[in-house]
Amino acid sequence: MQRRTLVTCGLPYANGPAHIGHLRTYIPADLFVRSLRKQGQDTVFVCGSDAHGTPIVINAEELGVTPAELVQKYHDNFDETFKSLNIIFDKFGNTESETNHNRTTEIVNTLIANGYVFSQSIELAYCPTCNRFLPDRYVEGVCPDCGAVARGDECDQGCGKHLEPGEILGPLCKICKSKAEYRTQEHFFFRLSEFKGFLSEYLDKLGGTSNARNYALGWVNKELHDWCITRNLEWGVRFPGHENLVVYVWVDAPIGYISFTEGWADEHGVDWKKYWMNPGGDTDIIHFIGGDIIYHHCIFWPALLKGAGYTLPKAVVASGMVKIGDKTFSKSRGYVVWVNDDYLDKGFHPDLLRYYLASYTSHTKELNFSWKVFQ
Repeated sequence: MQRRTLVTCGLPYANGPAHIGHLRTYIPADLFVRSLRKQGQDTVFVCGSDAHGTPIVINAEELGVTPAELVQKYHDNFDETFKSLNIIFDKFGNTESETNHNRTTEIVNTLIANGYVFSQSIELAYCPTCNRFLPDRYVEGVCPDCGAVARGDECDQGCGKHLEPGEILGPLCKICKSKAEYRTQEHFFFRLSEFKGFLSEYLDKLGGTSNARNYALGWVNKELHDWCITRNLEWGVRFPGHENLVVYVWVDAPIGYISFTEGWADEHGVDWKKYWMNPGGDTDIIHFIGGDIIYHHCIFWPALLKGAGYTLPKAVVASGMVKIGDKTFSKSRGYVVWVNDDYLDKGFHPDLLRYYLASYTSHTKELNFSWKVFQ
């Protein structure tokens, strides 16, 4: 029997328009899918917008719109942009969909039933001025590992470590810029530490690019800490039985791969479980992602799937990072090339950009975009 292939792309975050950094994930994945289909391979290609998390809530508050309105705006932007670039997904979904809410709730309940979730009182950043807890990117401070300036859930400017609530040093409120303090609250954790042995074996055999495998193994070979999977937000997927908490975005976002497959399968009269609930079966799941989300896709995600009894990815293909004219990519500093404003709207042909991004350097190496070189 011919094996099936399910190809996914890391979800674009519905908090702003498409930029050239996104395309290092989507164009190579599109080329890979085209190649498989030329060979007669049964292939499904899914993606969708990531609709939850604190940055969306913060941005919506600043713009005076609802998170749902903001998400829909940028979901449509990505959908149209991908089509303009001839990147054609079989399903381009949205993690705010009813299907994704239902699938996330089902998986979380399964993890609870299997004993992989527990409650614990923890210290969380709290702003006395704003009178609110500060999840994830509502807080910034110093990474406890490398000393770099970091946001609440990740050392994005330094070592890249995922940070649990309460770990960041010298917390400051990003809303009012005042000093935050720590207060105790009950949250829920996934027993990631129990999957250390499984992850070591899994990563040794994981296909894809070596940068993904080696980076993840470097973390797994250290001590793995249990993972807080709830947040104090109103926007997101409710944690079962707790109306004041939502599921952490890095739980429901990758579950989008499953719910998007469900959506495609429903439209074509296919059983989605053949792809996702058939461990050891005849489906190869291949993730294309950016190099900045290896930790989530190679550590958190396979452990969640294993704990819930779902099919594990066969390969993770991670791209190198993007610079703009020798400058580290930064939207806030203007070191960015917007796909529509700076390229498509100027009348450039999409195939020129597709060729440049696919051929200029190795997929895993850093790409330094230069208009001079491009021309």
